[in-house]
Amino acid sequence: MDAIDRKIVSELQNNAKQNTKEIATKIGLSVTPTYERIKRLEKSGVIKKYVALVDREIIGKQIIAYCQITLFKHQKSLIDEFKQKMFNLSAVMECHHVSGNFDFLIKVAVNDMNSFQVFINEKLSVVEGISTIHSSFVLDSFKESTSYNLG
Repeated sequence: MDAIDRKIVSELQNNAKQNTKEIATKIGLSVTPTYERIKRLEKSGVIKKYVALVDREIIGKQIIAYCQITLFKHQKSLIDEFKQKMFNLSAVMECHHVSGNFDFLIKVAVNDMNSFQVFINEKLSVVEGISTIHSSFVLDSFKESTSYNLG
């Protein structure tokens, strides 16, 4: 990626609904090379997909929790199975295999505390191989970003 590609990606991270002409104007290129660069960035996997960011409170997701999960054993088959289970749980927004005092960190979004209890009791705690689950709840969010700094 060169400096122009970085500008394009930054523009798209800021507003993916911009058309090619708007982006071209902002980065100082004509439309055709801008379009070609965007297509190349998509094809190479730099741009994975375009999404709509929604206001979680408006759609009823009042509870955000981060769960620190430790497995009984750090065994490849158990790790792979855990990853697949997390991928299939719609309440899990993010799942990270981490180093340190626990094995996985997941971000969970649910409607309310009752929904969280159901998630823990009926979805998460029944997953094979989990030893411990420690949960922390978001009290306030003052910085949330989906953009990477390309500078």
